[in-house]
Amino acid sequence: MLIGQYEHTIDQKKRLSLPSKFRKELGRKVIITKELDNCLVIYSGKEWAKTAEKIKNLPLKFKALSRMMLGSAMEVDLDKLGRILVPDYLKKYAGLRKNVTIRGLLNKLEIWDAQTWETYEKGAERGASKLVSELDNLGI
Repeated sequence: MLIGQYEHTIDQKKRLSLPSKFRKELGRKVIITKELDNCLVIYSGKEWAKTAEKIKNLPLKFKALSRMMLGSAMEVDLDKLGRILVPDYLKKYAGLRKNVTIRGLLNKLEIWDAQTWETYEKGAERGASKLVSELDNLGI
C-alpha cells in the first residue's frame, strides 16, 4: 500500500529518488504522467494498466483529460538506487524545482513541488470542514 508523505530532492541530473518503502510495490519500471492540480503521478505498471483502461473508455467529453494523462505518460526505469529520471516536459508542467513532496495515495504516488504542495495543502485544509459536512449529508 502506497501511503505517507516524504520530502525529497531532484538532483542536478534531474533524478528523483523514490522512497525505499514504495520501491518493491512499484517494481523496476513505473509510469509517470501529469495529474490535475499541476502535480505528477506515478503508477506501477499493473496499476497503470487498470487506470489507462478506465481513462481510455471515458466518454468523449473527457477527451482533454484523456489526452493530458495518456499523452503525457512516460515509462521510466528505477535505477539501482531507486531513482527515476523526470522528463523535462513533466518537470515543467508541475513546476518542479529542487525540493519535492511525494505523497502516497494507496495505488499511486503524487509528486509535487514542495512549495506548491504547501500552498495547496493550506487551501485544502481551509475547505475541509465544508467537504466533511457534504460527506455527512451523503451519509458517508
